[in-house]
Amino acid sequence: MSSQHASQNRFLTVPIGRLFVANALPMMVMMLMSGMLSVVDAAFLGHFVGPDALAAVSLVFPILMVTIALSTLVGGGMSSLLARQLGAQQHDDAMAVFAQAHGLAVFLSMLLIAAFSTVAGFVINQLSGGQPDIAQMAYTYLAIMVFASPLQLLLSVHADAWRNEGHVGLVALMSAGVTLANIALNYVLIVPMDMGVAGSALGTAIAQGAGLALLVGLRLRGGGILRMSGLWTYRWIGAWRPILTLGAPVSLSFIGIALVSATVITTLRLTAGSGYVDSVAAYGIVTRIFSFTFLPLMAIAMATQTIVGHNVGAKHYRRSDAALRMALVVAFSYCALVEVTLMIGHAWIGGLFVTSPDVIGQVGLILVPMLSLYLFIGPVLVLALYFQAIGRPGRTAVLTLIKPFALGPLLIAALGFFVGAKAIWFAFPIADGIIVAAALGVVISTQRHRALNTGFGLSLGKQTP
Repeated sequence: MSSQHASQNRFLTVPIGRLFVANALPMMVMMLMSGMLSVVDAAFLGHFVGPDALAAVSLVFPILMVTIALSTLVGGGMSSLLARQLGAQQHDDAMAVFAQAHGLAVFLSMLLIAAFSTVAGFVINQLSGGQPDIAQMAYTYLAIMVFASPLQLLLSVHADAWRNEGHVGLVALMSAGVTLANIALNYVLIVPMDMGVAGSALGTAIAQGAGLALLVGLRLRGGGILRMSGLWTYRWIGAWRPILTLGAPVSLSFIGIALVSATVITTLRLTAGSGYVDSVAAYGIVTRIFSFTFLPLMAIAMATQTIVGHNVGAKHYRRSDAALRMALVVAFSYCALVEVTLMIGHAWIGGLFVTSPDVIGQVGLILVPMLSLYLFIGPVLVLALYFQAIGRPGRTAVLTLIKPFALGPLLIAALGFFVGAKAIWFAFPIADGIIVAAALGVVISTQRHRALNTGFGLSLGKQTP
């Protein structure tokens, strides 16, 4: 790599601490704004439409997680490739990956729409517990979100491209503006216009379209390294395998979250009796809270991924190791703060969303066990995206897929059927403890591998002096 290239790439020259703050902080703001939308939207539905609306949206939460998983599959897989290609100044290869990500985003969204049209009605009717009003609200909300999924996936592609080009501040500013507009729009559609859950979904779809139009418009005006004109030069179809391979572990973790949520809802349906609707509404509130607190963690992990990817691509391994260590400390500290805060407020926090004392009480009962080992969630996620950034998706898979695809569903079902509905929430800390042990095993194995080959750090490869 030339010294001229290194001087032009801030990811390779700026001190790691300053670089981490410059990338993670704007992304945390962006993610917090997105999470705030989810929380405020739940409060609008709970206070102005009712607990049934929250229950309806909660029923389709697993399917909504599938749309997020697809966005992460394309955006995350593309990011792993883009960061290393831009770090190595392989701009033609980066442009080809950018174009292929567009084709993959459109293809996957069309598959999702086809699947929804085939099975959604039957699935929602089964989960609604024979309550047609809740089933109708759930179907309406989900239909709008699924048919808007091409906007969501393409927005992920463009936002991740700007982030990997070093314009994370731009993405954060765009996200904050669009989110504030989205909150205002949702209020108008839900309250004065009385559109209920349809207003919530429409507001989100309109906001995603506006965000995508803004990012595309800036690139059309010459911003960024990647050019819109290249989308007509490079193929959209084919060569999707590297994106799918690198994006799959983290993406499948979101599919796993959907599986866990579906298992929770199904287990409650069979074990909670007359308290089913209240339990589902409370679980929906908790998922909104955890989504809000999880998004800054994702920002920390994604910033780490970008910094590590550029430096691994440029063979600056000491810098990538330093970024990892800093991210682990920040993630652990953030999770500890979240755990303490929510533990203190668990008894009253449900009142921010609903007025029903039964639902508020259920929220508190759910939060306490689920928070037990929350402080380790962030470090595990950072490690997972670190391994994705250096092109080791197998290690990422170990850290992200075992819990949602095996441990979570099995523990939830076993505790629900053999102990009772209130016991299923203890499945989460048990699974977290097992994953922490697995993460320690992966780190020890990696360090032993490095000791045999280079004797330094966690990055895989030869160290630069």
